[in-house]
Amino acid sequence: MSVRAAVTYALASLEEPGSAVLPIPQALLSQARLAARTDVPLDAVLRRYFAGFTLISDFTFSEAREAGMPTAALQVIMRDQAVRFDRLVEAVAADYVDEQGRTRREGSERKLAARLQGLLDGELMDLGGIDYGFEEHHLGTVCVGQDAEVAVRDLASQLNRRLLLVRPDAEVAWAWLGGKEELEPAELEQTVAGVSPDPCTLAMGEPAEGLSGWRLTHRQAKAALPICLRRQEVVRYAEVALLSALMQDELLAASLKEIYLKPLERSRDGGESARRTLRAYFAAGRNVSSAAAALGISRRTVANRLRLIEEKLSRPLTAMMGEMEAVLQLDELESEASAGPHGGSGL
Repeated sequence: MSVRAAVTYALASLEEPGSAVLPIPQALLSQARLAARTDVPLDAVLRRYFAGFTLISDFTFSEAREAGMPTAALQVIMRDQAVRFDRLVEAVAADYVDEQGRTRREGSERKLAARLQGLLDGELMDLGGIDYGFEEHHLGTVCVGQDAEVAVRDLASQLNRRLLLVRPDAEVAWAWLGGKEELEPAELEQTVAGVSPDPCTLAMGEPAEGLSGWRLTHRQAKAALPICLRRQEVVRYAEVALLSALMQDELLAASLKEIYLKPLERSRDGGESARRTLRAYFAAGRNVSSAAAALGISRRTVANRLRLIEEKLSRPLTAMMGEMEAVLQLDELESEASAGPHGGSGL
């Protein structure tokens, strides 16, 4: 295909006036990138084009002699051919060099990812050549999306942290933000609140110290990622630790649903009002008055509903706050997933 494209390009050059700029065939640029990826030397690639140019030049001279073309006219044609050939060689070489650089970067990235994966797995690794302080303070993140690298670099810049970043694949970035000083909770909270990672999704671990902390904060970020992907927002592990555990433990999830949600379903509405009241109550920081305002009902109604919930579950809410909130969040995520992209939109 590339040979046909080159010949077609050369013949088209003979037919066009010298001032016309012909687009370089994509097949030739694709072939140059393939050659770079397969380690075909650039001089070997260009020799083929020089051989082709010589062949076309000989053909042009031969046809010109048979047609009795004036020498001056032939010189113009050959000059125009030479200019177009230079453009072609320049474009092919540029795409080759760009692809070669990208391939080398990807190779280095894969090697670094393999080293870091070994370190995460507890292997003894030579850390030489990695510009990062593994014994310092860390914040691990996992970001998904085409602009993942941009998002984590921006976050590192805002927090004034050294960045260790690797892309295990094209859509995912693992990153650690490191520094000699411990991250201030207030600064971290304020910075995270202002992060807008669209069109990518950012999951964060919690600040930790030393090599063991480097591993831990990464595992936390990975655990928070599934929730992050469903919510399409920045998620910190501390905010979803129990929910994350539920999503990874089928026995625990099934058990908590059976213990805390199943009894509520025996109500006439299938437990809908109970779940809605509990979600508002937790969202309001366990404040009955704020929950009532959010629901648009009286404080007494909320208090009565909470009392009935305790009766159905045969235990006080104060004894099951964390579990109940986590299993309600899991139920909500699963309901949204089963409803599809338009679930709850009224469409």
